[in-house]
Amino acid sequence: LHAAEDMADSGRPRPADPDAAESRTASPLAGKKRAQQSPGLRSKYQSSAPGHCFKKVTLTKPTFCHSCSDFIWGIIGFLCEVCNFMCHEKCLKTLRKVCSSMTPSLVQVPVAHCFGPAGQKKRFCCVCRKQTEGSTALRCEVCELHVHADCAIFTCADCRSCHLDGILEQDTFHHHWREGNLASAARCEVCRRSCGSSDVLAGMRCEWCGITSHAACYLAVPAECTLGRLRCMLLHPACVRLDSRNFSKMHCYRIAESCSHELDDGDLSAAAAPASKDGQPAASESGKQNLKVFDGDDAVKRGFFRLVSITKNEEVVVRALLPPKNLTHTHTHTHTHTHTKTVQNKKDGGVASRCVQVSLRQMNQTRFYIVENKNRAVRVELLIGGLPPLLTTEKYTQLIEEHLAIKSEFFLCVCFRSGAVALQISCFAEAERIYMLAKDTSINNKTLTSLVIPGITHNTLGEDVCPLLVFVNPKSGGLKGRELLYGFRKLLNPHQVFDIMNGGPLAGLHTFREVPRFRVLVCGGDGTVGWVLGVLEAVRHKLTCREPPIGIIPLGTGNDLARILRWGPGYSGEDPYHILVSVYEADEVLMDRWTILLDAQDVSEDGKDNDFLEPPKIVQMNNYFGLGIDAELSLDFHLAREDEPDKFTSRFHNKGVYVKVGLQKISHTRSLHKELQLHVDGQEVPLPNIEGLIFLNIPSWGSGADLWGSEVDSRYEKPSIDDGLLEVVGVTGVVHMGQVQSGFRSGIRIAQGNYIRLTLRKPIPVQVDGEPWIQPPGHIIISAAGPKVHSVCPRTASVLPEPDPQWYFYAV
Repeated sequence: LHAAEDMADSGRPRPADPDAAESRTASPLAGKKRAQQSPGLRSKYQSSAPGHCFKKVTLTKPTFCHSCSDFIWGIIGFLCEVCNFMCHEKCLKTLRKVCSSMTPSLVQVPVAHCFGPAGQKKRFCCVCRKQTEGSTALRCEVCELHVHADCAIFTCADCRSCHLDGILEQDTFHHHWREGNLASAARCEVCRRSCGSSDVLAGMRCEWCGITSHAACYLAVPAECTLGRLRCMLLHPACVRLDSRNFSKMHCYRIAESCSHELDDGDLSAAAAPASKDGQPAASESGKQNLKVFDGDDAVKRGFFRLVSITKNEEVVVRALLPPKNLTHTHTHTHTHTHTKTVQNKKDGGVASRCVQVSLRQMNQTRFYIVENKNRAVRVELLIGGLPPLLTTEKYTQLIEEHLAIKSEFFLCVCFRSGAVALQISCFAEAERIYMLAKDTSINNKTLTSLVIPGITHNTLGEDVCPLLVFVNPKSGGLKGRELLYGFRKLLNPHQVFDIMNGGPLAGLHTFREVPRFRVLVCGGDGTVGWVLGVLEAVRHKLTCREPPIGIIPLGTGNDLARILRWGPGYSGEDPYHILVSVYEADEVLMDRWTILLDAQDVSEDGKDNDFLEPPKIVQMNNYFGLGIDAELSLDFHLAREDEPDKFTSRFHNKGVYVKVGLQKISHTRSLHKELQLHVDGQEVPLPNIEGLIFLNIPSWGSGADLWGSEVDSRYEKPSIDDGLLEVVGVTGVVHMGQVQSGFRSGIRIAQGNYIRLTLRKPIPVQVDGEPWIQPPGHIIISAAGPKVHSVCPRTASVLPEPDPQWYFYAV
């Protein structure tokens, strides 16, 4: 037997006013009880949909029908006493929407929701059907379910099933309907009339293909879902397998639990002992202490607790689990409102029996299935990151066994350059233990990361399917990054959408390692794009698709790479659905990438090498590489952002900080030409009197400025992102840089070539694609990274529905 329980992974809902919650919604259990009363006690107004208990009410304010979304003319309406469903009298006969009291019994496979804080848009609660209020509202991170914090405990576990767990199979993929919160322009798939509403919770929408319908029409839609227009880029749930037992949905989808409820420590400590008559805490008698015990999350939310007295030598947990003396327990075979189970606990030679309360609602929503026992091998894959890079396989195995104390057999797959290992474990309990232990383990003062990795059965993907792998940096673009992450999780399979701040790009690339053809969409700034490309270069040899095309949604400050690839200067709130459609229709172009070898040595005045200052390192460059004043401004900005990261949430503020640090350096002089030596293609190039030296791979620098200029010069070729050449440009100071930004001047053209060698005589600020640091004296070598990718003619016009950037791909 296989049991699937309704365990909502929502954390604890935030506390709210119990009276307000009671007026807003009633418990579905209470509603179900009313619905099951004898016919004589029921209302005479019946509908064709089961579970509802309608009564005629007098309307005192403008009201809309929840079935057809039309205005209810007159003062008479029909309200369900169980779920607050309001409709016309004529809609009672055609109503097909089941009452919320009956919904849990119709769910064949309960799937828990993943609740997080809701956005600021107007939404309606799917439990009480009333409008949600800002900070007290929650939403599921996987589906379009919005609820009040007080209503979250009454939600039905009917979230999208995004993978197969290896036990339950399905022959036909059906629609997954969600009621309400449709766009005002939504049209019914059956009658073609408007079914969206901004006034009430009305209409139905399939959360996979996106078709919409009235509550009275949706059963006429063919049951099989075709996944809609995004079918070719969506990862079908039947192609994803994940042994998710012992792991919550938050863990499976790599979602940070940001909506957990925390108790007020001050209130808890104040209630630890009763107060005496004079207001001071009463002294403990005979060494006893009082504890405030909350029985379940609902008791915490509503503030219901009981006091327990313990002695100093008594175990706190055991005493708290003992039921109060005036509480009568019943066994599982009796038909009462309390379902309990008895657990035996041996301690000090005696047996202490304690009863654990289990919700009757949870018991009623438990499903049991008879499945064939195939003795299928369990395989849970965990990606452990944060290990020291560039170690041997034996050393990684030793570290894992030493710090995680693995007790069962495991298979180890190593990514040396990223310092990560993938573990394949054949025991659910052992996988859960390692997952939790890794999050609390540090090696070399660096905390490990642990992620659950799904498996993709690539041989079941259609021939025309090219799934999209999405990386989102939620810290970029203020709150826009988080909203994009939420939007893409709803439109696509959450297993193909990755929060890049939770484990980095390696988790997504490792998940897609066996997919023969896929595309990548990076939502972030130029630094985020460079991060993804760097990890892709490190694991390219392990991918079946070694050259996936990369798309960009610019969320950073400069976004120079997005500008030159015609993705626009920045994301301005376009609809995620339209973005995905444009990404699907985009063509590919080519782009050069460069490898920079940084070899720090003590260089004498005559240019001879002495002792090594630090080990050599290699970095990848996509946009530009700068030395001198340009990198110094980037370094000052970087340090200011690290000191107060909360203030750097908008492009306007970031650019203002750039202007401020630039004005502070306006009188700065360095004479950079005296501190370094330049060789291009084996020839020494004399440097003019400059303060900054910049090597350009793209004709965009400093938020869209054309540093090379558009003047025709017979000595140089016309720059292109795939010509295999770097442009070397100099600037004389901050004033010159400001003039370039304003379009009044261009930089000083110095050289053009494909092999650069620099000799630094002093420590100099440098920056690669906006990431600055101080580089010690030594040598710097810049050369092409890898072979060229075969080019494809790009489209001449590919514009989003919004009047913003054109969308292209480039292949690396």
